[in-house]
Amino acid sequence: MELTTARLCLVALHESDAEALFAYRSDPVVARYQGWYPATCEEALAFIRAQQQVSLDSRDSWLQRAIRRTTDDRLIGDVGLHIPADSGDSYEFGISIAPACQSQGYSREALCAWLGWVFGQLRAHRVHASIDPRNLASVALLRSLGMRQEAYFRESLRLHGEWVDEVIYALLAREWR
Repeated sequence: MELTTARLCLVALHESDAEALFAYRSDPVVARYQGWYPATCEEALAFIRAQQQVSLDSRDSWLQRAIRRTTDDRLIGDVGLHIPADSGDSYEFGISIAPACQSQGYSREALCAWLGWVFGQLRAHRVHASIDPRNLASVALLRSLGMRQEAYFRESLRLHGEWVDEVIYALLAREWR
C-alpha cells in the first residue's frame, strides 16, 4: 500500500529509516505523548523489521507506515493503524511527526490521505484516536478533520511515570468529507 499526496508519500518503513525514526520518536517533544518510543537506534531497527511482517491480516497489531516528503524522500514521521482482534470495521490510528516538520500541515495532509484509504479501501465504519488532552496541536488537528470528542478519561493511563488523562476522538464513515 502506497499513498501519495501533493507533498508526501506514505509507504512501508525501511531498515535505512532506523536512525531517523529513532531521532524523532525518542525526542522528548514527540515522546511526551507517545506510548512507544525507542530507547536505542537498534530498538528502532527491530521495530522496523517487525513491521515488515505486519499486514492487514495481522489481527490486534499496529500497521505502521513511513511519512516521506516527495521532494527529498526524507522520513518526517509515521502513521499507524491498529487492526482490531475481531474482523470489525472500527480502527484506531495515530501519527507522529518529527519536531522540525511540525506546524507545516504535514500531519493533516497525511491523515487526510490515510483516512481516505481507511474509509475507502478498508471500508471502515468508524475510526478513533486516543490522545493526551494536553497535546493541544493534536486536539486541533483531529477537530479540523471533523472528529468529535467521545470520551474523556481522567488519569486512565500510566505514561512515562505519571498518570495522564486520555481523550477519545472519533469519526464515522458517513461523516468523512
